Amino acid sequence: MAEPESSTAAAGGSRLRNAFGGVLCAFTLLLIGVLAFSIRLFSVIKYESVIHEFDPYFNFRVTQFLSKNGIYEFWNWFDDRTWYPLGRVIGGTVYPGLTLTAGTIWWLLNSLNIPLSVETVCVFTAPIFSANASWATYLLTKEAKGTGAGLMAAAILAMVPSYISRSVAGSYDNEAVAIFALIFTFYLYVKTLNTGSLFYATLNALSYFYMVCSWGGYTFIINLIPIHVLLCIVTGRYSSRLYIAYAPLVILGTLLAALVPVVGFNAVMTSEHFASFLVFIILHVVALVYYIKGLLTPRLFKVAMTLVITVGLTYASKYIPIIASVSEHQPPTWPSYFMDINVLAFLIPAGIISCFLPLSDASSFVVLYLVTAVYFSGVMVRLMLVLAPAACILSGIALSEAFDVLTRSVKYQLSKLFDDSPAASGDSSAESSSASTTSTNSAKNETRSEKTEAPKEKPSKKNRKKEKEVAESVPVKPKKEKKLLVLPMEASVLGILLLIVLGGFYVVHCVWAAAEAYSAPSIVLTSRSRDGLHVFDDFREAYAWLSHNTDVDDKVASWWDYGYQTTAMANRTVIVDNNTWNNTHIATVGTAMSSPEKAAWEIFNSLDVKYVLVVFGGLVGYPSDDINKFLWMVRIGGGVFPHIKEPDYLRDGNYRVDAQGTPTMLNCLMYKLCYYRFVETDGKGFDRVRGYEIGKKHFKLTHFEEVFTTHHWMVRIYKLKPQKNRVRGKLKKLKSGSKASSTNAAGRKKNPWQ
Repeated sequence: MAEPESSTAAAGGSRLRNAFGGVLCAFTLLLIGVLAFSIRLFSVIKYESVIHEFDPYFNFRVTQFLSKNGIYEFWNWFDDRTWYPLGRVIGGTVYPGLTLTAGTIWWLLNSLNIPLSVETVCVFTAPIFSANASWATYLLTKEAKGTGAGLMAAAILAMVPSYISRSVAGSYDNEAVAIFALIFTFYLYVKTLNTGSLFYATLNALSYFYMVCSWGGYTFIINLIPIHVLLCIVTGRYSSRLYIAYAPLVILGTLLAALVPVVGFNAVMTSEHFASFLVFIILHVVALVYYIKGLLTPRLFKVAMTLVITVGLTYASKYIPIIASVSEHQPPTWPSYFMDINVLAFLIPAGIISCFLPLSDASSFVVLYLVTAVYFSGVMVRLMLVLAPAACILSGIALSEAFDVLTRSVKYQLSKLFDDSPAASGDSSAESSSASTTSTNSAKNETRSEKTEAPKEKPSKKNRKKEKEVAESVPVKPKKEKKLLVLPMEASVLGILLLIVLGGFYVVHCVWAAAEAYSAPSIVLTSRSRDGLHVFDDFREAYAWLSHNTDVDDKVASWWDYGYQTTAMANRTVIVDNNTWNNTHIATVGTAMSSPEKAAWEIFNSLDVKYVLVVFGGLVGYPSDDINKFLWMVRIGGGVFPHIKEPDYLRDGNYRVDAQGTPTMLNCLMYKLCYYRFVETDGKGFDRVRGYEIGKKHFKLTHFEEVFTTHHWMVRIYKLKPQKNRVRGKLKKLKSGSKASSTNAAGRKKNPWQ
């Protein structure tokens, strides 16, 4: 009677322990979500609740239109205030996931009588989804390496600077929701791979659909998962679970992706999706091979496979081309890795090793995710965002495994230290020594029992060979694993302290990055000096002036960086914006900025432009102004209009705006609009960004007039002067002139871009 009671008590204790562990895990996840949300609020606390950067203003404007006019008007919206005179079809050229998500949140809150503005919802969408991304990271890591690793990875992702840079409050960009969709899609794929459930496979396709709606980076998913499936096939890990995890994703996911207007038939026609279809075919071939292998005898199966492979290789060598595409982007520097992932760079190798002990389908996927993310992050700085979840997952696995070994070692050493009797210590040491060999002895006993039972059953020769293989393969593995589980007391305590200090450095760096490096909105700038904190609100000052002092139908020309903000904040029509879909239109603006004043006036006048906006930082030391961007205008303009040549703006290969600047540079429109009356500020015309006095100081504008300059001279707005009336005397001279001269004059005026 004592044995059943003790077993019942043990079962009740384990259930209680599991329940307490579940509650503690849920509470920890709640705290991690609060941490992920609150660490991204420095921008609101230090500045105000405002949209950041340039692209988010377009997303905010689209969300405003959606909440006001509804979903059907949104799909059919033609925006005539952008890319004048071309316009833009918004519903068919944007990824609607972010807009629909924020619009849904706003609608739910207003349905619950919580009257928040659309701008407030947009500001806090990114912090909310950063908490969701942390919880999705927990689920993915838990599938690969258990609950402890999942909690550690979620806590690391909640603070990683690389993700904070794109998800602070006010950063209303596509990545705000796309990273959550990316991680959650990977979790559902791994979950389906572990369970073989069609339910999770369907959820995986729906999550992939949400990712397609949110960000163009969905192509990373539809290429990474096929690579992992191919890896499993090559390494002999094919199973029905692998088929269930991949086949529904390709079929259902592709059909859903084609429903997104901006994607459409690109889901089946572009090269980014070909890998998924190729692996889909390979997967079915492998499944057919396994099915046929179960029907045929081994000898007949070898003959059939030899015939098929021979015919297939002959056909492929003649008719299947190889398509390779290479894209060139700005690569990151080495310091940017340590800025964005910090100490995680040192923990990643340990996490990779842990994934191979033992290697499973889920852990192999995590390693493959890291390898591909490292490669793509080296191509483009922005893709550091894709690397961050992989780095956090592997670092969480490494820390979890390390703490597991170290705390187990401390517990074991303390149990030895506080044992009272020598007998007890002898028993415990015997137990510890036997723990490392229990599996070995049990394996030997099983082998012995199989050998003793063999004569009774009289198995065939094939079964005897199988039993020998099992008996030889089982007892080798546990010996090597169990020897490394216990470390000395001093080493264990020192290791725990070092990991805590390492974690403390990581937390300090993340808080600093969130508070100082990534929280400042680009539309409101600050600087510190001996006099204290200075705030530069020139951008909003300029947009407010445009909104209140110009007509609604007036067209404003500027470089494309400021197009979204001008449309959203000033509500004025722009020539180009951040969508950058028409290179010729952008080149036209670049050509106008690079041309002399009269030629630039003719170009802008032909586009019905009334105001020109330039950003100038020479007075306050703002380096991201139009003078520093000017060479890009020259290059883009020269790519379409050959008469614009970059060497004409360089002196001995150097870009200068001082006395050594070229005449072409000192007479172009951009120089004149930025430096007009600049010498009046200090009497010398000293440019604080370039670090020298400007070359041409005293000049007048003939075709443009200054109408507004902000307090710190950061934004300057000019108006095109009206065309002068023709004088009769000049008309008579022109009429009495020769036909050849009139023909040449007409030839000179027929094209203002040349």
